[in-house]
Amino acid sequence: MGERGDEAVTPAGRLFLQAEMKQVIHCVIGLKNPIDAELVKSQVRNSTMLQHPRFTSLMVRGEGGVEHWRPTEIDIDRHVLIIEEAVGEREEEDESAINKYLAELSIDSDGLSMEKPLWEIHLLKAHKCVIFRIHHALGDGISLMSMLLASCRKLNNPNALPTIAASASTSASKTNLINFRNLLATLWFCFIFALEFILRCLWIRDPKSALTGGAGVELWPRKIATATFSLEDMKTVKTAANATINDVLFAVISSGISRYLDFRAPNGLRDGVQLTGLAMVNLRKHPGLQELSNMMRSNSGARWGNKFGMILLPIYYHRTNTSDPLEYLKRAKAMIDRKKRSLEASFSYKIGDFVMSTLGPKFASLLNYRILCHTSFTISNVVGPQEEIMIGGNPITFLRANNSALPHALILNMVSYAGRADMQVQVAKDIIPDPEFLAKCFEDALLEMKEQVTAKI
Repeated sequence: MGERGDEAVTPAGRLFLQAEMKQVIHCVIGLKNPIDAELVKSQVRNSTMLQHPRFTSLMVRGEGGVEHWRPTEIDIDRHVLIIEEAVGEREEEDESAINKYLAELSIDSDGLSMEKPLWEIHLLKAHKCVIFRIHHALGDGISLMSMLLASCRKLNNPNALPTIAASASTSASKTNLINFRNLLATLWFCFIFALEFILRCLWIRDPKSALTGGAGVELWPRKIATATFSLEDMKTVKTAANATINDVLFAVISSGISRYLDFRAPNGLRDGVQLTGLAMVNLRKHPGLQELSNMMRSNSGARWGNKFGMILLPIYYHRTNTSDPLEYLKRAKAMIDRKKRSLEASFSYKIGDFVMSTLGPKFASLLNYRILCHTSFTISNVVGPQEEIMIGGNPITFLRANNSALPHALILNMVSYAGRADMQVQVAKDIIPDPEFLAKCFEDALLEMKEQVTAKI
């Protein structure tokens, strides 16, 4: 039993405290003006974040190793790390230096100290960059992005909170479920996913390729590059194909990976072979930032925390010199439409919750680790504000995110902000030595799709 005032860690939180699944999320903020460290500390002291008990509690283990949150006093100086000097080599560009710093953090074996609440803020003053490190046990990307943006204001309206684009309505899909035929199709897709999920846990794995990771690869040295996309270009392709931004994103990934494999290992895979990724899907309705802020103040656990499912994301290698760029989009759209009807993300969340509750975090961690070892990459996509914003009166130039290394040799994390989307391409550098080229493959894939659709207009 924990002490009086302790609160039990949620099942999902316990999963991310296991050695195999220990994860730290990095929210990266670029600023226009120099960083005032004392002002940052003052803002943190008065922030919404410190009104949430997760950020003012230690993680302690009681009898039987059961984890609890225990309230404690916050010493801001232990959480805010100030780096005065440039973190890269002399004459190195800011983006390269920041990515190198993030790559080192991604394999930090010590992680965040359990002797203080599980978060830190790194101020890279020479690069005008703030890195917010937060343990995944505290919450998922949507929770953390919403919490972060609750401290921001619109650049053109200093009193207004940022707005986040609403996700597509699910009312149509709910209406379709009334149709008996569609209901049968949904049940069939759910069955197929459950079977595939179980087989992935047990023995089915992707064919070996130039991207293949595996057990222990999470400990290997990392490199990070940034792929930058114009949201206007993505919308142009989306509109022409009657698709969604996620359809376009997955098509870009499929095409970009094919391009990269053509370069790294020509004729290494047969045409049409399947590689599988894991996509993380937010399962909550997107609440407004003010609503989330109020929720945090009232210590409501209704929506805060880790509430995401995963979908198995098959992509297909095709030699780029013989394939139509828009074929990738057609295949991506068809695949995503099936995934939506399968309720796969919700189903995976329920499976994980059941396993955690009945068999415990160690067994759940083992299953998750096996799925990671049997697939080829991970991707997440967080929708950020589409207008320019500022924090503490300092305009934000970019928002990015990444996380601790996984058994995958390729991890993709995308965040959109103010008309562009930045995707962090994290790789195990002994397997994928040239992430900058891979990032360019993704960028070129989108540009080629845009050229194709504009040529047909």
